Amino acid sequence: MSTVSLPEDGIILSVRALTERLRRTLEGRFPFVWVRGEVTNLSRPSSGHVYFSLKDAEAQLQCVCFRGRNRRGQSFDPLTGEVYESPPPAPADILCNGLEVLCAGHIGVYAPRGVYQLYVELVQPAGAGGLAQAFEERKRLLAARGYFALERKRPLPFDPQRVALITSPSGAAIHDFLELARQRGSGARIRLFPVRVQGEGSAEDVIRALHAAAQGWAEVVVLIRGGGSLEDLWTFNEEDVATAVFRSPVPVLAGIGHEVDVTLADMTADVRAATPSHAAQLLWPSRAELAQRVDDLETSLRHAALLAVERRARLLDDAARRLDWCAPDRRLERLERQVDMAESRLHAAMRHRLDAVALRLERLEPRLHRAFEGEPAVREAALHLLEVRLRGAISSLLDSRGLRLERLDAALAGKDPAAPLRRGYALLRDVHGKALDSAAALKQGDAIAVQLHDGRVEAVVTGVHKEQPHEKSR
Repeated sequence: MSTVSLPEDGIILSVRALTERLRRTLEGRFPFVWVRGEVTNLSRPSSGHVYFSLKDAEAQLQCVCFRGRNRRGQSFDPLTGEVYESPPPAPADILCNGLEVLCAGHIGVYAPRGVYQLYVELVQPAGAGGLAQAFEERKRLLAARGYFALERKRPLPFDPQRVALITSPSGAAIHDFLELARQRGSGARIRLFPVRVQGEGSAEDVIRALHAAAQGWAEVVVLIRGGGSLEDLWTFNEEDVATAVFRSPVPVLAGIGHEVDVTLADMTADVRAATPSHAAQLLWPSRAELAQRVDDLETSLRHAALLAVERRARLLDDAARRLDWCAPDRRLERLERQVDMAESRLHAAMRHRLDAVALRLERLEPRLHRAFEGEPAVREAALHLLEVRLRGAISSLLDSRGLRLERLDAALAGKDPAAPLRRGYALLRDVHGKALDSAAALKQGDAIAVQLHDGRVEAVVTGVHKEQPHEKSR
């Protein structure tokens, strides 16, 4: 059985004790130091402190600039005593990813993580880093080519059913995207095109995937990856990748990094999402929204159908009223009512005339009695004369009214559509009941109905012979 030998001094340090010794050593060895490097992984939480890293080609250094050093408006530097003509910007206002800076401060150890870091007191810009300069140069070049023009960007399809997804199959971005895809939309098929999203050969992977995804199956191409530093995202700043996005015949949705990360592929894509999760939200509406839209469409459809039925019902009622008004039996009824009304007016006029004559006789009778009193023979002759005249007037009135009634009867008989049928004529109708008045409306094989005065005969046209103009003149 093997044994473990203890230190010669017999002292075993705890993690905290060892970390404390390292902290005192570093702080004593590097009480103040200037460091040059490129800013990356910049973070500004709500606390007001600023966290970032300084990097060069071979190493990285964690840095923190506490809120107390971010005050602006001071006319002198409390560390160096330098007096400024105008207040310089605060360090937090200077820092940005890709900027090469000079930072001054002391080295210390952050015990909870067991890492050493630079506690920054001063920040001075030393010029943009190589990647940041290359990014700006490519951005100007691609903008001049029209890669970022808004007028060439295409809208995304609503609730797409076929989606080509280009990303790393092992990254966190794909899990966030697929989780939201399962919760939203009406269901879609997602075809994964796995690629490397950083490192050597990753740009070629992405370009091949973009060409393969745009072969006609997909409605939209989605290009996503998680966040990272400028160099981590550099694959999506390659000119060839931006060109492949620009030439894609299918709309491209890019969700690369976090909201603050912007790549040339993002700027070239038809639509940019702030994060991979946001890309899924842009593609598919929530199912509650879809359900509400279905309810709205159903309500609109019911309302439109009800209006259409009501409109058709009104048209049908109007057509029925017009048809009823034009029907022969209705027309006969109207003519009969006109005759009845004329007869009633005739009788009323006769009664009025007889009443007027009777009233006149009543007025004349006393005068006749006085005029012929004592002379019965003369009185009787006068009365007889009056009676003859009265009978003649009544007979003349009755004759004139009778003649008018005969004329009305003759007019009514002339307008009776059934009268010609009793004289041997016939009324032809088609299969819809429409009256036919021209041979041009028929052709051989048509079914017709022949209306006679005592019934209807159904027949089929065996031939149509149209009368020529010279035959009509004869």
